[in-house]
Amino acid sequence: MKVLVTGVAGFIGFFVGQRLLERGDEVVGLDNLNEYYDVKLKYARLALIESHPSFRFLKLDLEDNDGIAGLFEQERFDRVVHVAAQAGVRYSMENPRAYIDSNIVGTLNVLEGCRHHGIEHLVYASSSSVYGANTDMPFSIHQNVDHPLSLYAASKKSNELMAHTYSNLYGIPTTGLRFFTVYGPYGRPDMALFKFTKNIIEGKPIDVYNYGNHRRDFTYIDDIVEGVVRILDRVAEPDPGWDSDAPDPGASMAPYRIYNIGNSQPVELMRYIEVLEKCLGRKAERRLLPMQPGDVPDTYADVTDLSDDIGYCPSTSVEEGVARFVEWYREFYAIDS
Repeated sequence: MKVLVTGVAGFIGFFVGQRLLERGDEVVGLDNLNEYYDVKLKYARLALIESHPSFRFLKLDLEDNDGIAGLFEQERFDRVVHVAAQAGVRYSMENPRAYIDSNIVGTLNVLEGCRHHGIEHLVYASSSSVYGANTDMPFSIHQNVDHPLSLYAASKKSNELMAHTYSNLYGIPTTGLRFFTVYGPYGRPDMALFKFTKNIIEGKPIDVYNYGNHRRDFTYIDDIVEGVVRILDRVAEPDPGWDSDAPDPGASMAPYRIYNIGNSQPVELMRYIEVLEKCLGRKAERRLLPMQPGDVPDTYADVTDLSDDIGYCPSTSVEEGVARFVEWYREFYAIDS
């Protein structure tokens, strides 16, 4: 297939693009290479795939209406993996317009491209953050998600609603993926594991929010990518059993689906830090702080639908995943043990 991967220089987009190339697909990768975090890491990811004969890279902003329209017109993609977004819960309180521009306007442009050019399947990134104020664990796609706690979460819920509208009006098969705390090599420097590792190695304290009373469904990058690719291959279809008198938020009469992709084994944050300390061979100085605005105490994915429909469940343990990250971090930043 010929696949557009948006955000291809980002954490998830890079690994998805790499996986698609390895199996023989043609990939056109789009990214604006913004400076939300160190662009050197983005270029390092690109360097690993840019020489592949079936890969082409285009630097372009998602909110460039004419640019995105022209890209779809010229390339004639079969399918699209849309994982480009302005990420980060806390940053959404500092720079809210970035989330509207990238996540709302940008996604609209992708949907319009799919609408006008017969895209077979659009798979796009949502987030576990859409569960917001929900406390009924584990989080299920069949739960209502109308109480977001950050603009980032609201933008991701908006993406799901926009996708459903296009699936309903124009018959575009769309599948949204709610990712749960993704980590691993080449991960984002604004995520906890990256920050913790850097500070522990440098002998600096780590900020532990909610006084460490968090549980997170940490999901290793390889498990995320496996789920994305399998779902890309399974084109969304209408649910014949969907009932308008009792509407199920996780399905539709349109060719629209939603899945959680999480490890479904939430880990205490303090346990996560202990695993990291063991891998680094160093203890962390912990600075215990209150919970941050927009944050949630716990995340826990119900992946029943992913398992039933796709036949897949993430399974990498935090012990294995954190060890792989630390190995990569030491090599990438040339740090001796």
